[in-house]
Amino acid sequence: MGVRCSTLTFCCCTHSHHKYRVPHSSDLENERRDEGESIPSFSEFKLDELKAATSGFSPENIVSEHGEKAPNVVYQGRLEDGRWIAIKRFHRSAWPDTRQFLGSSLCFGLIYNCSIAKGDIQPLKWPMRLRVALYLAQALEYCGSKGRALYHDLNAYRILFDQDGNPRLSCFGLMKNSRDGKSYSTNLAFTPPEYMRTGRISPESVIYSFGTLLLDLLSGKHIPPSHALDLIRGKNFLMLIDSNLEGHVSNDDGTELVRLASRCLQYEPRERPNARSLVAALTPLQKETEAPSHILMGISQGTASPNDTVSLTPLGEACLRLDLPAIHEILEDTGYKDDEGIANDLSFQVWTSQIQETLNCKKRGDAAFRVKDFATAIECYTQFIDDGTMVSPTVFARRCLSYLMSNMLQEALADAMQAQVVSPEWPTAFHLQAAALFSLGMDNDAQETLKDGTSLEAKWKRH
Repeated sequence: MGVRCSTLTFCCCTHSHHKYRVPHSSDLENERRDEGESIPSFSEFKLDELKAATSGFSPENIVSEHGEKAPNVVYQGRLEDGRWIAIKRFHRSAWPDTRQFLGSSLCFGLIYNCSIAKGDIQPLKWPMRLRVALYLAQALEYCGSKGRALYHDLNAYRILFDQDGNPRLSCFGLMKNSRDGKSYSTNLAFTPPEYMRTGRISPESVIYSFGTLLLDLLSGKHIPPSHALDLIRGKNFLMLIDSNLEGHVSNDDGTELVRLASRCLQYEPRERPNARSLVAALTPLQKETEAPSHILMGISQGTASPNDTVSLTPLGEACLRLDLPAIHEILEDTGYKDDEGIANDLSFQVWTSQIQETLNCKKRGDAAFRVKDFATAIECYTQFIDDGTMVSPTVFARRCLSYLMSNMLQEALADAMQAQVVSPEWPTAFHLQAAALFSLGMDNDAQETLKDGTSLEAKWKRH
């Protein structure tokens, strides 16, 4: 479903209050009848309808943002008939051809609709991780059966959870900006090898990205594939298992998922399994199949009990007050010590002048950050990040604050979220997200995120 106006392009997905799950290709014909569910047909909305549904595209309705120079923003909203919608806003330059936009909208609008819900931040239990892997594989198989096997930039941001805690694959990955030549992250360590050679993706490229998601589910970290494959070849499987899962994963289950990830990450695309094979391999591994997803995720569907009161750390206090100079001082004093343990996959690369220039960009950015020259810091850190050779959550954190200092609020929130992707349990990433959310006027979400960051910081101190 879509709408155009003079400067912006919008894409919408709708859903009702019925329970949803990721559809499987074997029951496509029955899905419209299950639980009284009906999938809405393609339709166009007036801009006024979208404004009304989102309270005038209020910042409080923003659920995610992607991109830097011309960010694509996703809003949640509610139509007059009670249906919830997700609206993705593109800049006009992303879709200069109206017919191409409408054609792409129609294609994914006919496939399936998405749902969005916020879950608690906590380590996922092993049965839930297996369920996420299966549901995503089923979604990819379903998309392939509808002639949409190319899913762009499959990553953790594409995983959504509905109100029942069921994992869903965002349908926005089925659309590719007509002028976007980068279907994958600029982080080269996670890019399919064939994309590096040809600049094009294939269904096999999507399977490669699925393999990186399996590694995320196994380890709770964003491990570069080449490093993971080295561990697998050395039979160091335990090094890939999240310490939070200790005692909850059988050797057979862990080994099978590691092997499946290894097959997905094969260098030659033809050696990777297809989506149907993934579903077949993941189905027998499922645990606690009768347990609802919200139970496995520890999400209460009733009235939530008040969280225990926690004391804010100095960084938390600074973010609560939006005291940006204080945040700057804390980040400067902390330096890069929180980057310890983050894998920078340089083992297979020859030290080149390009790598040296990348490090020089970071050094110039640090020098500018130190003297509060935030425009220069943004420029230098952006060069470092765009090179994609090394990963640093601290660089994202520093650029986030530089964006806040420059009143570039949406960009700041995106960087704080990216820092969390790189280091999922890093308290600073949550604190900076809270600061960005406070700046955007999203106080309720900011308070919740601040609590998450404070709890994580307390956990870090205990260990």
